[in-house]
Amino acid sequence: MKPDEIKLSDWGRILFGEVPAGFYIEVIIRTILFFLLLIISMRLMGKRMAAQINRIEMIALFSLAAAIGVPLQAPDRGILPAVIIALIVIFVGKIISTLAFGNEKFEGRVEDRLTILANDGVLDLKKMQGTRLTLERLYAQLRSEGIRHLGEVKRLYVEANGSFSIIKEQKPCCGLSVIPHYDSEFLNEQQQADEQVCATCGNRKRNNPTDVCSNCSHNEWVPAIK
Repeated sequence: MKPDEIKLSDWGRILFGEVPAGFYIEVIIRTILFFLLLIISMRLMGKRMAAQINRIEMIALFSLAAAIGVPLQAPDRGILPAVIIALIVIFVGKIISTLAFGNEKFEGRVEDRLTILANDGVLDLKKMQGTRLTLERLYAQLRSEGIRHLGEVKRLYVEANGSFSIIKEQKPCCGLSVIPHYDSEFLNEQQQADEQVCATCGNRKRNNPTDVCSNCSHNEWVPAIK
């Protein structure tokens, strides 16, 4: 369109565009066809597409969405290119899944690997930085599992697909509280231990003359929670 043809008062163009009225019937037909195409594509790509998907499956989903976006609205674009793109996405996805199933190294390079974020109640801040996770985001995940302090955590993993896996300690010891500091009422209800832990990573305080955490090099200590 030419610049002088664009007018804010042209509500007919804004609402209906410049396509003939018959195209709206075609839009209904295209929508139904693309809906069926997506159902078939998702079915062929396996049950994982209906669960928590990994990176390759997410890329495939985005590719399918991009493929149908333009021909769904543009009258001058046909349906066949979108079908071809869907078939290619399904084919490539199947090949990658097959190779990843039989080759652990290939799977790690393509889909990434899990990362251990907490080990025996102590956070690994370097690995958290690598996964771009904040402490508050991590604590929120722990609180959703009913965990009050890091002493209850044996291992905390972030999986390749971004989900969290938590293995609780069978015999919890004291640890750094994951309760928000502004929830002072609930925080004051927690029983404090005689031991102190690092306020950043939860590492237990040693008889260190410099009082610097051996795990994260911070020097702020707080009472552990039983």
